[in-house]
Amino acid sequence: MKMQTESSLRQHVVNLLTSKGAHADFEAAIKGLPATLRGRRPKGAEHSSWEILEHMRIAQHDILDFSVNPKYKALAWPEEYWPKTKAPASAAAWNRSVQAFRKDLKAMCALVANESTDLFAKIPHGDGQTILREALLIADHNAYHLGELVLVRRLLGTWK
Repeated sequence: MKMQTESSLRQHVVNLLTSKGAHADFEAAIKGLPATLRGRRPKGAEHSSWEILEHMRIAQHDILDFSVNPKYKALAWPEEYWPKTKAPASAAAWNRSVQAFRKDLKAMCALVANESTDLFAKIPHGDGQTILREALLIADHNAYHLGELVLVRRLLGTWK
């Protein structure tokens, strides 16, 4: 692949991961959400904001771990991908989850942006996956659940 084309692809994927496109970004989706509503499931919603945030954090971390860790161990689906409670134990728990999400997203963006990362090489401990596939999986998964989080916020009356 030509260097300019590859650089362009890397930038497009990073932009997709950071929501610089057609959907809400993570920071906008969590901004101003009152702590008292983080564990509330509005009528008709399957999950609270906390459950969505934690699921996004767990899944993103799992995908990043798979992408870079030759000793990766798969989580059990679905029980290890969702929090056990519908509300965070504290504001500090919410903040830790937010920070961990940001950290792992930044790590995936750095992995994609790194010119020494072969986006198309099969991950040695996988069964055909590539870094490009895993980055797109994170982007797709996050976009879906960010939309869900926005909907929950609308139903709670906290999204304008």
